[in-house]
Amino acid sequence: MGLLVAVPGWSAPAGADAGSSGLPEAVDTILGDGRLEGGTASVVIADATSGEVLYRHRPTERLMPASNTKLTTSAAAMELLGPEYRFTTDVLATGRRQGTALKGDLYLRGTGDPTALAADYDGLAARVAASGVTRVTGRLVADDTRFDRARLGRSWAADDESSYYSAQISALSVAPDADYDTGTVIVQVAPGAAAGDEPVVTVTPRTAYVDVDVSATTVAAGGANDLTVERGHGSGTITVAGTTPVGGPGAKEWVTVWEPTGYAAAVFRDALAAHGVRVTGPTRLGRATPEGARLLASHDSMPLKDLLVPFMKLSNNMHAEVLTKAMGYEAAGEGSWSAGLAAVTGYAKGVGVDTGRLRQADGSGLSRMNAFTAGQFATLLLAVRDEPWYADWYRSLPVACAPDRFVGGTLRTRMCGTPAALNARGKTGSLTGASALSGYVTDASGRELVYSVVLNNYLAASVKPLEDAIVVTLARSTPDAADPARPAGARGAERAADLECSWRKPVRC
Repeated sequence: MGLLVAVPGWSAPAGADAGSSGLPEAVDTILGDGRLEGGTASVVIADATSGEVLYRHRPTERLMPASNTKLTTSAAAMELLGPEYRFTTDVLATGRRQGTALKGDLYLRGTGDPTALAADYDGLAARVAASGVTRVTGRLVADDTRFDRARLGRSWAADDESSYYSAQISALSVAPDADYDTGTVIVQVAPGAAAGDEPVVTVTPRTAYVDVDVSATTVAAGGANDLTVERGHGSGTITVAGTTPVGGPGAKEWVTVWEPTGYAAAVFRDALAAHGVRVTGPTRLGRATPEGARLLASHDSMPLKDLLVPFMKLSNNMHAEVLTKAMGYEAAGEGSWSAGLAAVTGYAKGVGVDTGRLRQADGSGLSRMNAFTAGQFATLLLAVRDEPWYADWYRSLPVACAPDRFVGGTLRTRMCGTPAALNARGKTGSLTGASALSGYVTDASGRELVYSVVLNNYLAASVKPLEDAIVVTLARSTPDAADPARPAGARGAERAADLECSWRKPVRC
C-alpha cells in the first residue's frame, strides 16, 4: 500500500518502497528518520469506532507530553465543571450607605476567570457608579481566596517567568486582549523620530501597576533592531533595552506581571475613578469577602464549552492551570494544584486510563515532570467519544491547515496540500526536546482513526514534519491496503525549533 509521504523536511530513505509498504512499515520508516537518532518515540494508532489498535510502537513508554497534557485537563474540566460552567467576578460592599458615600469597604471577588478583560472590569465599575455610589470611605479589597497562593507550577523554568505563556495563576487577573493571555500586559515599543531619541513605549491595558524602565535607544535607519522587553523575578518593573532604527518595526511583547491579583485590583480601581467613584482607602490583597456583604455588580465569563476554543486552539497554559484549580475547588473545596490534579486523574481513571502509570504535575504540560504514554492518550481519545459533551470538546481541537486562528490554531500551517488538510484534528505539544501530536483523522475510506505520537530526547531543531508524515499517511491509507498512490507533499514552513506556535507572539501560527 502506498503510504509513504513527502512532507517538509522529511523524505523516505533510499530503498523504501512506497508501493508495497503497509501501515506498520510506513510508520516504522518515518520513525527511522535520522532526526530521531538517539531519541524515543511512543506511537499508537487505533480505529476510533471499534477501538482496534492498528499500530503500536513503545505504547507504554513514558515520555514528556508537553501540551498534550491539556487533553486530560480539558476533558476532565468538561466532565467535572460542565460545558455551561462560567467564572464569576463580583463586586460587593460592607458597611452602610450615606447618600452617595459607602461607609465601608468595597470587595472585588474573583473565581479565576482567565478571560476577564479591562473592559469587563470597566463594566463592573460602571454598574457600581450606576448604583449611586461616588465615594468609598474604606478600602478596595481584592478577594482571590478561591485559589491558594501558589502562583507558579512545579518545575516551571525560571527563565520563562516573564514570558506570557508562564504567567502567575490567581483567582483574580486581567487579560490584555481577546487571545485571553491572562496575567500579562502588552508592551509596544516604537522607534523615536530621530537617532538618539528614546523609543515610545505603550502598555495595554493602560495601568500604573507596572513600571517601565527604558534604556533602549533609537538609532539611524538601517541600524539594528535588537530590543529586549523583560521583567525580572519578583519585580513589577519591565525593562526595555537595546536599539531600534528610525522607521523600523520596533517590538511588541506580551509580558507577565508580578502578582496578578494586584494587577486586577489596580485596573478596577482605575475604572472606578473613570466612572466617578473614588475609593479613599488603600488596596488590600487576598482577604476573603465577609458573610453578608451586599452584591453591587457581577460579571460572568463565557461558558466553558466556548472558553475551550481559545484554550485549546492556542494552547493557552494559563487557562489549563485555572481550570485545574477550579476543578480542585469544585471537587474538594480547595483551589490548589494538588486537589485539581487529583480530580483530573480521577476522571481519567474512570474512563479507563491507567493513571497509576503516568505523572501529571500541572494542567498545561509546561512542567517537564509530566510523564504520559501514547497508549494512555489513545485510551482517552477513544473514551471521550462517548461523552455527552464530546462535540464541543472535539470542536476545540486545532484543525490541520485551517487558516482561521480560532479554527486551525496551532495546526493552521501544517499538513497543507495533503489529505490531512481540513481533516486531521489534534492537540500539539512542544518543549525543548519534546514534541507530541494526538487526535483524530479520517482515512481515504471514511474510517475515523485515533492517533497519538509522542517524541522525546531528540537533538534536531524540529521533528514536527515526522508527526505530520504519520498523520498524512493515515489520511491517505485504506483498511484493505489497496491504494498504491503516493500522496502529494505537504506544504508549510518548517520552524527553526519546536515551540508551540501560539507561544511565538506576535508571530502567529
